[in-house]
Order: sequence, then structure tokens, then C-alpha cells
Amino acid sequence: MNHVARLVREHFAGSAEVLKIGDLPVTAIASRYGTPSFVYDRGIMTKRVSQLRAVLRDEIAIYYSAKANPHRSVVAHFVRLGCGVEIASKGEYLRALEARCDPRKIVFAGPGKSEAEIELVLAKGIGELHIESLTELDRISRISRRLGLRASVAVRINPTAEAQGGAMRMGGKPSQFGVDEEGAEAVVARVLECGDVDFTGIHLFTGTQILDPAILLTQYRKAVGIARGLAAHFRRPMKTIDFGGGLGVPYFPHEQELDVAALSKGLDELVREVRADPWLSGARLIVEPGRFLVGEAGIYVMAVSDIKISRGKKFVIVDGGMHHHLAASGNLGQTIKRNYPVALLNRLTEPPCEKVDVVGPLCTPLDTLARDIDLPEARIGDLVGIFQSGAYGLTASPTQFLSHPPPNEIVVEQGRIIDDPALPVGG
Repeated sequence: MNHVARLVREHFAGSAEVLKIGDLPVTAIASRYGTPSFVYDRGIMTKRVSQLRAVLRDEIAIYYSAKANPHRSVVAHFVRLGCGVEIASKGEYLRALEARCDPRKIVFAGPGKSEAEIELVLAKGIGELHIESLTELDRISRISRRLGLRASVAVRINPTAEAQGGAMRMGGKPSQFGVDEEGAEAVVARVLECGDVDFTGIHLFTGTQILDPAILLTQYRKAVGIARGLAAHFRRPMKTIDFGGGLGVPYFPHEQELDVAALSKGLDELVREVRADPWLSGARLIVEPGRFLVGEAGIYVMAVSDIKISRGKKFVIVDGGMHHHLAASGNLGQTIKRNYPVALLNRLTEPPCEKVDVVGPLCTPLDTLARDIDLPEARIGDLVGIFQSGAYGLTASPTQFLSHPPPNEIVVEQGRIIDDPALPVGG
């Protein structure tokens, strides 16, 4: 079964020809809202949370990583499902509050937090600030003193290389993220000496787009080991162990889905180990998935505006492009361009008959969304869809490039439009 067929079977429905997203024909959505549009199915998000909770049970809390997709209805949905929110900016913090997230269930990570951001979140309320340097500790301490409160802080740790994995390594090498593991004791000592903050625990985030459960378990064990060592050294129990994110989704044909069920046994053993340790037994355990929860829930829908042949190569020109979906163009972290799953959404059952390049309207050769991809013979007006577009799509793209208008973002579920771009947030 090819990649598109698997996604349609697992997450979407199709009539003889037309894909349905959230039980709505994509042709009807495009007719009502136009193209290009991102369409997100809330039902898939719910399914993903349920799938992960079945493995984590009540032992490990899920905090949605808002950077994956900060759309108002997306964040609000995860909050309604009981998730906390991991944020990396003032804007994401305000979006979490707009979604009615309890501020105590928000954690703030990322290097270079500004004084204004820190003051805002401390004044309005925040579960934890994850410090990434001694400068940041001093900044948080000074602002806490001025506000007359005590900030809860965890130390983000950049671990040694043996705990690494994933498509984009975020630790185990020189990095702007966190404090190096070998210097963590000195940083925690400074935190404990500081009279204006409370030390809660540690945060590790070592890689993204991980599809191998063994790599995730290795990273989680590494976090527990570091937490145990620090707690025993300072003779202080840990209140938080944040394992970070990194759970991936398959974008390309050679990739396999993350076997979440395979995490279950290893996680059960790890949780028992944590609960049996007197220094760790009361710790709150956290994971911060983003892409895993929302990536497969989104499709970028475009219309074919032109078809041309140049020196034997056929180009299908669509009305969307890299300015809306940089990742699909291969310009967000790919070394070699590989195609996301792409299909003609209004002609799903037709077999492919030709290789084409799918390109956008921008006057740059970088605006290539799929290269040498097998499709049925396209016609002007056909709907082209890029699957796996729920995470790191619109907000990870250069939307101002060439001053094209933005796409719509539409949230659907079970035959209903949950968030109409022209109306206030609903659902």
C-alpha cells in the first residue's frame, strides 16, 4: 500500500473520487472557502491523544507543543482534551491563555527569553520556566524579586551524545539549547542558592521526528538517570522530569510509523523505577509532543492553475507554494529534496500515469512542492493535496515572501466546520 493510500485508509474517507476530511468532501470545502487552504481534522487529533494516553496512562502528562501548530482551535482542542501546553514565546503563551489553559499547566522553554516575556508570564501565571543559561536565571530571579513572587524553574539540560536520535538533533553537541550535562550540577547549585526561584526539576529535548521507540526510551532513561544523579547529589527530591518531545510521523515512503504500543513495556518499567526511587517518586513526568498529535490531521489543499511542458518535463502549477508550506518544498531542514505524500484529491481512485513536478506561483525555482511525482493526468481546476501538513506548515513558512495573500485555515470534525476563517473561534 502506498503512502497516500495508507493515510486515506487510516484517517480519511473517500467516495468514488473525492477525499473527505472530517466527513466533508474536499470539493465542498474548496468551493466554500477557496484555495489554497489548510484543512485540519480535529477527530484525528483526538485519536492521537487517545492513542498516546493508552500508553502513558495516568503516569505521564501530555503537554501539547504549540510551535507545531498554534492555530487557535487546535490549541483549544488539546486544552479541552486535558493537555497542558509547552510554549516558546509570548504569542504562544497568550494563545494558550486564550484557549483557557490553566496557567499552571503551561511550561516555557527556549533560549533568549526576553525580560518582557518573563515578566508577562510571571505576572499572569506560569507552571514552569525552563532556564537555558545562568544569564536567564539571573534575569528570572531579578524579575521575580521585583514582582514579589517566586518563579518555578526547571533546568534544561543538553545531554551527552549517547542519548541522541531523530531527524534534527537538538542536544549532544555544542548547542544554544539548555546547559551542558557536564555543567548541570554547577547550574543547579546556583538555582538552589538563588532566593527568588524554586527549583522543580529538569527538561531534556534531544531530537525531533523520532520514529524508533527504542531511541525515545533511551532518551527517557537518560533523563531519569540525570534526574536521579542531581537529586541524590543535592539531596532534594525532583518535582518534574520533562522528557521533551520528538515523537515523529512518517513523511516519506521509506519511513515507518512510530509504534507507540512498543513504548508501553519500556515506559511501564521506567515509571516503576521512578516511583520506587525516594528522590524521584513524587516527580511529575511530562512529554511534549506536537507533530505526533497534529501532523497527520492537516492537508494543504491547492488548485491546479496551469499545466505546461518545458523541454520534455511536465509542470503542474498550483495556487499554493513554499510561502505557505516551506517544509513540503524541502527548504526546511532537508538536505535532499524528498516528496511529501501528494494526491489529486478530487480523483483519488484514478491510477497514476505520468511523472510531473508540482510547483507554486512564486518566481523562484525553490517553489517546487513535489518533484518527479506519479499522478493521474492533471487538469486545470483539479485539487492537489499535500498530506502530513498539520504541523510546521503555515507558521513555519515565509508568508510575506512576494506578498501573496495568506491561505485559509479551516478546522473540521464529523461533518462540521468547527472554525470558519470568517468567524470567531468556535467548537
